[in-house]
Amino acid sequence: MTIDLDWANLGFAYRDLPYRYIAHFKNGEWEVGQLTSDNRLQISESSPALHYGQQGFEGLKAYRTKSGDIQLFRPDQNAERLQKTARRLRMAEVPTEMFIDAVKQVVKANEDYVPPYGTGATLYLRPLLIGVGDIIGVKPAQEYIFTVFAMPVGSYFKGGLAPSNFLVSRDYDRAAPHGTGAAKVGGNYAASLEPGQKAHAAGYSDVIYLDPATHTKIEEVGAANFFGISKDNEFVTPLSPSILPSITKYSLLQLAEERLGMKAIEGDVFVDQLDRFVEAGACGTAAVISPIGAIDDGDNHHVFYSETEVGPITRKLYDELVGIQFGDIPAPEGWIVKL
Repeated sequence: MTIDLDWANLGFAYRDLPYRYIAHFKNGEWEVGQLTSDNRLQISESSPALHYGQQGFEGLKAYRTKSGDIQLFRPDQNAERLQKTARRLRMAEVPTEMFIDAVKQVVKANEDYVPPYGTGATLYLRPLLIGVGDIIGVKPAQEYIFTVFAMPVGSYFKGGLAPSNFLVSRDYDRAAPHGTGAAKVGGNYAASLEPGQKAHAAGYSDVIYLDPATHTKIEEVGAANFFGISKDNEFVTPLSPSILPSITKYSLLQLAEERLGMKAIEGDVFVDQLDRFVEAGACGTAAVISPIGAIDDGDNHHVFYSETEVGPITRKLYDELVGIQFGDIPAPEGWIVKL
């Protein structure tokens, strides 16, 4: 039986649910993971995760369908991305089967917290991989902890599917050229806190980051990926080695082409050529799709479809994606894992 919460006003906040999964990597192999009710991690004060940022994480959701079933959206892609992050930071990789099994265990153990169908809320899962142990030199850890915890969440951006404005950052970069921009590591997010806070204080939803090498091309929108809808019915997203490969973005690229008949393009998105787009948005697991009403770049205030209304193509993409995630629309093969 689902817990009685104010599902419409959950927001995006941590909740201490009854169970989470934890597994330890020692002596060159993963020990058998298990569920625990303890939401505290005990690690050495010299753990590389604390000093040198040797850690990575993921984000995915569980959805309640109209029939009451629970399903996951492309968890194998999250497993693969965490493996890529692990390789970049020289961490022990979590096998895909182990990753998906851990996620399933956490969802099943906290099934009462999977929000009811029709509320728009979901169960957000946070897999976390950290380097631990008694190491003080700058080198990879010999031991690791993999954990997965969960919480019911509402919309990431205040207002849900409604346009909001973003500010181009020319004083801050999200990641360095040839750095860890394509890995989902905490350092990338720590670097975004100051520019993000300044944008919020100025009344914006978040910052638009440009490519760190030339500051001419859009890369990411805060912690989400950018997309634009061109006048020629193209779905365009930036392509760069500094961008986190968003599972939502690649899903939208496929849906735009196969379901909406659009031309799907990954390529350069020059910040001085925004006139090519009639609609724009940010996308990601947490954000899903957040329409961009306008982008401010210095004195240039560029409005897309509207600052108050969602564009028709953006809404179609949102409805298609969310419909698949909640089981109302047939999914491409392999996208849905049922519990």
